[in-house]
Amino acid sequence: MKVYDITRDLSEGAVLYPGDVRPRFHEVDNGQYRVTEMTLGSHTGTHIDAPSHYLKGGRTVDRIPLEVLTGQARVLDCSDVESVIGPGRLAGHLVGTRTLLLKTWFSEREAFEPGYPALSLDAARLIADAGITCVGIDAPSIEAFDGDGSVHRMLLGHGTVILELLDLSAVPEGEYGMVALPLRLKGMDGSPVRAILCKRDAEKEP
Repeated sequence: MKVYDITRDLSEGAVLYPGDVRPRFHEVDNGQYRVTEMTLGSHTGTHIDAPSHYLKGGRTVDRIPLEVLTGQARVLDCSDVESVIGPGRLAGHLVGTRTLLLKTWFSEREAFEPGYPALSLDAARLIADAGITCVGIDAPSIEAFDGDGSVHRMLLGHGTVILELLDLSAVPEGEYGMVALPLRLKGMDGSPVRAILCKRDAEKEP
């Protein structure tokens, strides 16, 4: 089985959305063993947005059913899209899809760029109406940098959880099994995740 780790390294040099918490790590040597003190935001690195990230009273990250974050996933290569992923780019790719992962040119970037690719509101509405329960992207956010939160509210309000800042650079377009599990942070609006995709050898891309 071919396994793709689609999680970005979590380090002090991680891509950071403006205003987010800069990760910090401090090793403490207690003589017989070492521990590391960590400072992280709930949306640091590859992470999940729970509905409560934008919706007051929305489901928190510890309440998201695990089946939403495991199972079949479709990777759609949108690397040809410069900035706005519209509904036309998604047409014909949503039927029978439960989890949709959008691969863009940002997977290979190592620093924040405000012009990263993102969903339009109409595209978000199409995904929500299709009953997709999880949508992911390799950009810092599913929504444009100058967005007003409408894309997030559209998706999260329809029960579609969001994965952001994935690393899909080595993943060909196609169908995969996915596991993307957050920390079980009680009452939190998001969490870093470790996300992987897998495909049986017989199903590998040529």
